[in-house]
Amino acid sequence: MIKKIILGVFFTAFLSSCAQNAALLGPVYTLSTTGNIYQAGLSFGSNKVITSYTGKSTAENIKDLIIIKKNDSEFEKLVKRRINKTRKKLNRQIIVKTINP
Repeated sequence: MIKKIILGVFFTAFLSSCAQNAALLGPVYTLSTTGNIYQAGLSFGSNKVITSYTGKSTAENIKDLIIIKKNDSEFEKLVKRRINKTRKKLNRQIIVKTINP
């Protein structure tokens, strides 16, 4: 347990200011919490493949997916509106919980 904490702090301290290595933070956290190197490697590898294939990060791709477009079907528009509405509600709940713990 203490080894995982020390390892997590070590990697966070050395990689937090490196923009190029920001993709490593997720897999490092996964490795330190689960101890599963295969899962961490898969996470890092899939992020690299998506970034090299699309030219955008995973978060940017997800953001593009939930934007309503003109040629979307009515069902797609409905789902995207629901996702946006749910995200707004969750953000409000997080804000309220941080103000009133």
